[in-house]
Amino acid sequence: MNISTPDLCDAYPDLVKIVDPIFRNYGGKSSFGGEIVTIKCFEDNSRVKESAGTKGEDKVMVVDGGGSLNKALLGDLIALTALKNGWAGFIIYGCIRDVEPIGAMKIGVKALNSIPLKTQRKGEGENNVQITFGGVNFNPGKFVYCDETGIIVSSEPLIKTED
Repeated sequence: MNISTPDLCDAYPDLVKIVDPIFRNYGGKSSFGGEIVTIKCFEDNSRVKESAGTKGEDKVMVVDGGGSLNKALLGDLIALTALKNGWAGFIIYGCIRDVEPIGAMKIGVKALNSIPLKTQRKGEGENNVQITFGGVNFNPGKFVYCDETGIIVSSEPLIKTED
């Protein structure tokens, strides 16, 4: 999927919401998008790991980690599992680790920063709830599109997926 967020903003100015420019690109695929699946967690990536193990169907996992820069919510093993299960990518409002291996994978990953410390898995967190960060609400079933320029959210699909 070739995405240009500037072109989508020009074509659909009334449909898109722009996420604050606070994210860095870490994945080997800088242009990605799809239906939103949300996870809300804080310094516990249990739900991220569980969800990565399910069929992704070209969806984007949007993870509200509370903006914590203390522990990584995504590492190379979870990213590889998600890639194998068909996820388009991740937007992590928090940190990731294993930057080099994730950068070599054909999966989209946006995050605030990186840190080498993993989380303690306690089974905490919520799936498929509205989350808010970067000045935008992310709702399950809505759509997100990312490229090197930025991240946009829409209530409707803006790009037809190729069969």
